[in-house]
Amino acid sequence: MTGGAGDAPGTLTLRPPRHRVERRAVAWWMLQSLVLTGPLLAGAVTAYALWTPARPWLAVLIAGAAALLLAGVLVEPLWRYRVHRWETTDDAVYALTGWLVREWRVAPLSRVQTVDAVQGPLEQLLGLSTLRVTTASSRGAVDIGGLDRETAARTAERLSRIAQATPGDAT
Repeated sequence: MTGGAGDAPGTLTLRPPRHRVERRAVAWWMLQSLVLTGPLLAGAVTAYALWTPARPWLAVLIAGAAALLLAGVLVEPLWRYRVHRWETTDDAVYALTGWLVREWRVAPLSRVQTVDAVQGPLEQLLGLSTLRVTTASSRGAVDIGGLDRETAARTAERLSRIAQATPGDAT
């Protein structure tokens, strides 16, 4: 197994993956923030309008929820898009994710147990998919979100074929 150009035979290195996720992933992350934080802000504004004695405390809650919503819609998605990368080779799956905390992962295909293309409702709406590579690692699956639906399906099929043909017991 080799991890990339210049690697010693039999080694996999933790290196930056080559491919960006789809640009539509920015909209997906924005919508996720709206779905998660929007109801909190709406509830706080409603309570502010209806519950006069609690207005001083609710104003703080509204300001905090508005700040979270703005960060989740304007900052986080663009930052994540700059960071998120992925790549698959005949030997491994490489992923770089996160925005505040970055996680670099490399999963040897000899350790792969399942490969799935998963689509939540917002991903379906935007034609996106998450490639989930489950390994024999206690760290869990490697998820690569924000891929084009066809790219994720094609990659899942390719990785499944390679993993099935790769010697090893995936344990």
